[in-house]
Amino acid sequence: MKGIGDLFQQAQSMKRAVEELNSEMSKARVTGESGAGMVKVTINGSYEALSAQIDPTVLAGLSEDERTMVEDLVAAAVTDASRRLREFQKDQMASLTRGVNLPPDLKSLL
Repeated sequence: MKGIGDLFQQAQSMKRAVEELNSEMSKARVTGESGAGMVKVTINGSYEALSAQIDPTVLAGLSEDERTMVEDLVAAAVTDASRRLREFQKDQMASLTRGVNLPPDLKSLL
C-alpha cells in the first residue's frame, strides 16, 4: 500500500504545483506587436485581450470613434482566437487522457 500512498502524495503535490502555476500565469501580461510596432495587443494569462493600440498613421482619415472601434475589433478578434485555442488545447488534453482514470481534482486542472 505504500506505493498507492506515494502516488497519492505525488498527485497532491502535482495539483498544488499546477494551481500555483495557474495563479502566476493569470497575473501575466504580454504584449505582441506587428508591423514594426504599428499594431500592439496586450493579453493576460487567461488569453484575454486587454487592449489593442494601432498607430494613428495606419488609421489615417478615420475619426477618433472609428479608430477606437477598429482597436476594439482587433482586441475582440484576439480574444476569440485565444478562446478557440483554449478549446482546442482542452480537447487535445481530453483525448490524451481518455481512458486514464484520473482523480476529479486532477481532471479539473487539465
